[in-house]
Amino acid sequence: MHADATTTPSSFPAPPSAAALEAAFAAIVGAANVRDDEASLKLHSEDVYEASAYVAMLIVAPATLDELGAVVAAAHAAGVAIAPRGGGMSYTASYLPVTDTSVSLDMSRMDRVLAISPEDMTVTVQAGCTWRALNDALAPHGLRTPFWGPMSGLYSTIGGGLSQGNAMFGAGRYGTASESMIAMTIVLGDGRVLRTGARGPDGDTPFYRHYGPDIAGLFCGDSGTLGIKAEITMRLIRTPAHEDYASFSFRSGTDLLTALAEIARAGIACETCGFDPGLTRVRLRRMSLASDIKTLAAVVGKQKSLTKGLAAAARIALGGRNFVEADEYPLHIVAEGRTAAGVAADIAAAHAIAVRHGGRAIDNTIAKVIRAQPFPVPNSMLGPDGESWASVHNHVSLSNAPKVFADIETLFAGMQPEFDAHGITFGYLFTSLATNAITVEPVFYWPHGYRPIHAALMDPGHLAGLPKLDANPAATAVVTRARDAVKAIGVEYGAAHFQIGRAYPYRQSRDAASLALLDAVKALVDPVRQFNPGGLGFPG
Repeated sequence: MHADATTTPSSFPAPPSAAALEAAFAAIVGAANVRDDEASLKLHSEDVYEASAYVAMLIVAPATLDELGAVVAAAHAAGVAIAPRGGGMSYTASYLPVTDTSVSLDMSRMDRVLAISPEDMTVTVQAGCTWRALNDALAPHGLRTPFWGPMSGLYSTIGGGLSQGNAMFGAGRYGTASESMIAMTIVLGDGRVLRTGARGPDGDTPFYRHYGPDIAGLFCGDSGTLGIKAEITMRLIRTPAHEDYASFSFRSGTDLLTALAEIARAGIACETCGFDPGLTRVRLRRMSLASDIKTLAAVVGKQKSLTKGLAAAARIALGGRNFVEADEYPLHIVAEGRTAAGVAADIAAAHAIAVRHGGRAIDNTIAKVIRAQPFPVPNSMLGPDGESWASVHNHVSLSNAPKVFADIETLFAGMQPEFDAHGITFGYLFTSLATNAITVEPVFYWPHGYRPIHAALMDPGHLAGLPKLDANPAATAVVTRARDAVKAIGVEYGAAHFQIGRAYPYRQSRDAASLALLDAVKALVDPVRQFNPGGLGFPG
């Protein structure tokens, strides 16, 4: 795969032997939690899009704040780079090693929900806690975080979400994960611990974020370059008592984006999800009878009563998959609130907006399924014929979203002969972020074989039913050029990005004063640049 993003040279001196460092880590976390087997090292040296040109030297998995601090201090003393890894869902080289002496920091053991306070409406978790685990822990209390996870939340972690940025559940109303965060406990480059926010009389009960400068904000979206997130406190809301779903179909992407922008301005959807005809076709081809049955069961369980659940499932089953024309653009929204009347009013407002912009109501199958199965196994990491998958995105202002989409369409039209020659197909995902931004996210599928990360994260039965394709560096190179060209379009519109990693042009868009501040912070919190060298555009 494309490895340009992972070849940042390192300034680290030669470290002690792997055996000596392994012994030092084992003394901290236990020998069973330090790995050096080839299969694990290679898995931790690739992400969803690419494999690094380098292989990590060791993998170490701490379980507590104290262990994490000691591991980072030992790595600091040894002069080795640390690549923190959460759920492994990156596609921007975010956690890939840039030398053969890098240490992969496996956060999967720091997965506990530490404290739930219905009285103060806070929850504190370790950074390796997954979004699904968090929601499972909060459900018995009738609580949730305002933003409550990405679709990859089966594996994606809270710490990863804050480091990388993420969207989906609740984002249409509440914004992203960082906007639901109150405080963090962070380990700095030399092992020191930094705690943010107001923390009560004992100094360790965080309850309010904005006490003085927002120090916590510095560590959001940092791609793991400024500090290692150890513990995170999020604010809570009572789980809304009512929700409803609506789906609309539009003749063009421009019509969909114009309607989506107005829905965002109105603040009437807690999450939104739109597709183009290409991505709709891929999604429908991927669905199997077994997944349909599981989907229907989830829809039944989600409804307020068995009768309503069976009725909803029956409508989905009888409606089949022909709820949207092959050449149209569907938009799915979920509204939620304290009262059924309030939710109904939001759905009615969304319907009026959609119709005003050329849309028509269609069966709300997908909207129901999205809520009924929020954290599915990520089998969509491969296409229906075993193709590799990758996306690229631009977060743009509401008014600029149609223009960005049009420019990308023009770009892809020019590249269509190359796409056809290499068997590359593409589609689009659209979503909104609070009342301020729309995500335009092209998605590519191309005939390139799957790798260990797919085997680690996907359902084994599903994977076994897919063809095992050969490597296809020529097609991959075309996809890489297309992704880079989409990023360049984003630059023209001042776009923002999640998962900056080593893939998006962050530093190039900052003014001189911002760069000076970033570099000063980096020098203080990570003086030897051991955290993800090259990440966020920092020199290695």
